[in-house]
Amino acid sequence: MNKKDYYEVLGVSKNASDEEIKRAFRKLAKQYHPDINKEAGAEEKFKEIGEAYAVLSDKQKRATYDQFGHAAFDNAGASGGFSGFDAGDIDLSEILRAAFGDSFGGFSGFSDFFGGSTRANSNRPRKGRDTLLRIDLSFLESAFGVDKDIELSLNETCDNCHGKGGFDEVSCSYCNGSGYVISEQRSLFGVVQSRSVCPKCGGNGKTFKKECNVCNGTGQVKKKKTISIHIPEGVMDGHQLKISRKGASGINGGENGDIYIECRVKESDFYHRDNADLYIEVPISITKAILGGKVEVPTIYGNVYMDIKPGTQNNTKYKLKGKGLKVVNSLRKGDEYVIIKVIIPNKLTKEQKNLFEQLNQTNLETNSEFSNFKKYL
Repeated sequence: MNKKDYYEVLGVSKNASDEEIKRAFRKLAKQYHPDINKEAGAEEKFKEIGEAYAVLSDKQKRATYDQFGHAAFDNAGASGGFSGFDAGDIDLSEILRAAFGDSFGGFSGFSDFFGGSTRANSNRPRKGRDTLLRIDLSFLESAFGVDKDIELSLNETCDNCHGKGGFDEVSCSYCNGSGYVISEQRSLFGVVQSRSVCPKCGGNGKTFKKECNVCNGTGQVKKKKTISIHIPEGVMDGHQLKISRKGASGINGGENGDIYIECRVKESDFYHRDNADLYIEVPISITKAILGGKVEVPTIYGNVYMDIKPGTQNNTKYKLKGKGLKVVNSLRKGDEYVIIKVIIPNKLTKEQKNLFEQLNQTNLETNSEFSNFKKYL
C-alpha cells in the first residue's frame, strides 16, 4: 500500500519552513485527536499526521525523506531509515509537547495505532540502520562500469552477549516489567494519560544484573567490513545504487539495513555529456573544410574515421550513431555528436597567401550568394 506524501498529509509545500510545518501539525492534531473527533477514520488520520510530523520536524529525517522518499524508511511495513526511524518508536506525547508545549498533554493510545504496546514494539525485530556512501568515479569508470571493494564501519551484533546487551535478565523494577510508565496530565482536552518508554529498560521490561562490557549494554559493536560492489555501465553523476541487507545489523534479530551508493562522476576532459549522448569538438584545417575528406575522431570505444563533406562550415554537427554511453539497465546506447571547429591559420607563407587571394577572387566571382548581396550595395 503506497503512503501519501508527508507534505501532502500536512498540507504544506516542500519548501515549507519549520514553523509552517509545526503550525500545520497543530491545526490537524486538534482536528483529528481521537479524544475530540469520534468520526470513523479519525484515529488513522491522527496516526498519519503524527508520522508525517515526526519525519518533517526532524532535519536529518526530512533531508533523508526529501532525497529518498518513503523508500528510505520502509521495510515491509516497519520503517528503518538512515536515522533509525520506526513508526513504532513514535511517542506522540513528546511530539505533542514539542508542537503545543505542556498544555496539550499526551494520548495514551497512540502507540497502539502503530502495532501494539510500547513494550511489544521495543521487543519486536527491527531492521538495522541504512548507510549512505558516496563513491568517486572517473569518467571512463562511469562509462564502462567497474567493480570496487569498499571498506566501512558498521554496527554488528555483539558476539559476547549475542545482541542482548547483558547477562542474567531480571524484570525492570522501575516499570514493573511493563516497558512503559504512565502519567496523568490536565490539558485543554481534559485529563489525559501520557505513556512513555521506561527510561531504565528502554521499553524492554527487562534489565540485566550484569551489563556486557564489550558493547556497553547496547548489544552492538562497530566492526570494519569490506563489501564488493559493481557499478553498472553508463551511470551519471548523482546516480544511486541500493545494496540490500548489507548494512548495519538489525535489532532483536531484525534483518540488516541497506547500503545506498551515490556515484560522483568526474567530468571528462574531452567530452560533454548529455544523458547518454556525448559531444566532442574536433578541429580541422580550413583546406579540409573546403575540400572535404576523412578526419580521425576519438570515441570512448576507440578512434574512427569520419567523412567531412566539401564546404563544411564551422560548428557543423555530425552524428556517430551508437558511439555514446550505454543507458543504465538497458541495451540501448546514446550517440556521439561531433562539432567541427575550422582552424584559421595565424601565419601564411607568401605562396599560401597568394593561393588564398586567388581563391578569394574566384569565390567573389562565382559565389551566387555574394552576387545577390551585391544588388543591395
